[in-house]
Amino acid sequence: SELRRLRDSLGELQGRRGHQQVRESQLQMKIDNLAEHISRSYLVDLRAFVADEAAFEKVLRAQLKRGAGFQPATDRQDADVTNLAEADLEKLILDLRNQLDNMGPVNLDAVQEYDELEERYKFLEAQNNDLTNSRRDLLDVIAQINSTTRKLFGDTFVQVRGNFREMFAELFGGGRADLSLLDENDPLDCGIEIIAKPPGKQLQSVSLLSGGERAMTAVALLFAIYMVRPSPFCILDEVDAPLDESNINCFIRMLDRFVCQSQFIIITHNKRTIAKADVLYGVTMEQRGVSKLVGMKLTAPRQAASDVASNGGEQSPSQRRLVLATR
Repeated sequence: SELRRLRDSLGELQGRRGHQQVRESQLQMKIDNLAEHISRSYLVDLRAFVADEAAFEKVLRAQLKRGAGFQPATDRQDADVTNLAEADLEKLILDLRNQLDNMGPVNLDAVQEYDELEERYKFLEAQNNDLTNSRRDLLDVIAQINSTTRKLFGDTFVQVRGNFREMFAELFGGGRADLSLLDENDPLDCGIEIIAKPPGKQLQSVSLLSGGERAMTAVALLFAIYMVRPSPFCILDEVDAPLDESNINCFIRMLDRFVCQSQFIIITHNKRTIAKADVLYGVTMEQRGVSKLVGMKLTAPRQAASDVASNGGEQSPSQRRLVLATR
């Protein structure tokens, strides 16, 4: 009888074992299905997931405090949250699942994308700081250049203005002229007005003068600028074309004043100007379509020879200052 009782107990245990194995298989299948569903929905591999009891308990406590429609059947808020009833766990899982669904799919590349964007942001921020510093430095340099330019322009303008008054009176045999800035607050970008008053006329803008008077005023301004910083040579291209005989004489006298310190190369057709030259160059066309350059010294041979002898075989600077070309 004892043996029979043990056999019955063994059979009962084996039956319960089989039932538990079936239950285990069902639960494992359910776990696999849930893992597959979570993997597809949230891109999370539960097989590689390591359970964290502390984190799990923290989530449970937070969910209990939130109380979003979840009331545990135990009615013990301070009880061990890991010993909840199965029904309570089902409610908790359902609530968490709804929260996940509301959050939408999880982007597992977000961390990598964040790192890339952060690196890109730091690069752009460094570039922006570099450009900002460069812009500030450039503005400082521009301000310094503008300040220096204003000073140099102001000093030069004062000199040219005084020289222009002197040259105008000398060329016209009187009268007066002046230069004025259209905007004294912005001398670097504003225009300059030329005001002239030839002898016997009213003070007026240069645009109201005759052609010859405008040409003489331009010559006066040209030499006024030239006097500020003379150069070794100067090229004039038919500046005497609109001048009459009396103005030509004034122009030649002006050349005599500067020919001792600079060499002048003048392109002209005026005979009076040509007669004043030391060397003449002309372009002729002896054959159709063929140009030929012709040069001629206009100084007197005897005078030139005596001057050369007195200077030790070399021409004085004044003898080779004025060169003219015709075309």
